[in-house]
Amino acid sequence: MDDEILYAVDDGVGTITLNRPQARNALTFAMYERLAAICGDPAAHGAPKVLIVTGAGDKAFAAGTDISQFRAFSKPEDALAYEEKIERIITAIECCPIPTIAAISGAATGGGGSIACACDIRIATPSARFGYPIARTLGNCLSMANYARLVALLGPARVKDIVFTARLIEAEEGHRIGLYSEIAADHAALMARARDLAATIRGHALLTMRATKEALRRLAVAAVPDGGEDLVVMCYSSADFREGMEAFLGKRPPQWQGK
Repeated sequence: MDDEILYAVDDGVGTITLNRPQARNALTFAMYERLAAICGDPAAHGAPKVLIVTGAGDKAFAAGTDISQFRAFSKPEDALAYEEKIERIITAIECCPIPTIAAISGAATGGGGSIACACDIRIATPSARFGYPIARTLGNCLSMANYARLVALLGPARVKDIVFTARLIEAEEGHRIGLYSEIAADHAALMARARDLAATIRGHALLTMRATKEALRRLAVAAVPDGGEDLVVMCYSSADFREGMEAFLGKRPPQWQGK
């Protein structure tokens, strides 16, 4: 639905709000596509000079993909097509020709974490929680490109830590390790700071920022090996993934079998 992504441009700053607070702003495929369309071509969407991405309310930035959509998966190609779609969306955010700021309150998990990582700057409130609890919930995995993004931000040891333990990084730790550039007192202060930061960036040389974004993106891409499809198929085609999905939707603990 159109109201699941709110978008407005004011004084050269575009604000994208993921607007499903009743579902912790979990993204439908239509929401992913709308987000990619704006980030992929901001000139056609009010021509902002900076974009702020945030979630409605203070409970969640985005709790990943709406898991009910996975019930339609029936073959390995479905998993590969899903990861290809998500990679296209995240790449559109990462390659946005203008600076992007993620303003994070509450949970930024799964696909929500990937959206946050693809933005240029992340600021948060004390309620921010970041992670990929998939080893506890669904039993799936990330794409090679998303693992590479995480490693670039957090380092391999910390990526293993948060994936293996399924823990969420709290705001103070996130600030300490450089995931967030700063912490605002609450959601209102977060949005005010995001607008102030956007106003500062808006007045700077667009080509300098665009060149810096693209240079860093190319460095990251060079570090990503080809492949990884076998890992995606192994996880998404497993009985464990089906069990994890049904357990999550049924609000019960999953029974993992390792197959």
